[in-house]
Amino acid sequence: MSTEHGYAVSIQWTGNRGEGTATYRSYGRDHRIVAAGKSHEIEGSSDRTFRGDAERWNPEELVVAALSQCHLLSYLHVAASNGLVVVDYRDEASGTLKQQGEGGRLIEATLRPRVTLAAHHSDEDARRAAHLHERASELCFIANSVSFPVAHEPVTLIAGAQEAPRL
Repeated sequence: MSTEHGYAVSIQWTGNRGEGTATYRSYGRDHRIVAAGKSHEIEGSSDRTFRGDAERWNPEELVVAALSQCHLLSYLHVAASNGLVVVDYRDEASGTLKQQGEGGRLIEATLRPRVTLAAHHSDEDARRAAHLHERASELCFIANSVSFPVAHEPVTLIAGAQEAPRL
């Protein structure tokens, strides 16, 4: 059975400095992203390299964040379904944009999830937990939607154990 879900956002450009897009340098890249029912908007811009505001989120960061967030949610699901109790999850994700002429594309992303299991888990549980990242990746809607590779460099720890990574 196939089910479809819709998602709608509104974008409003806020970078008109009085001249509109009269020249490449005359306009700001600032914009707001809003969605019905959300209590906060996202302040966006282009990457600083492309004359954007470095203090605002750029589209490339949002794609990497979406990949990381989707993997987190998929991983928590598969961990719970497999009887593993995750007590902490952090990720230091990154992505690479390759510019070609006036265009470009994201060419890769790497997720670095650092998962901590509850203290009652064993080293064998930590090994199982590390392997569950493959299943989480298979289930991640966003990873299944991009046309570039998404690598995973997971670290699995057990709460209360020494900080040496356990796989």
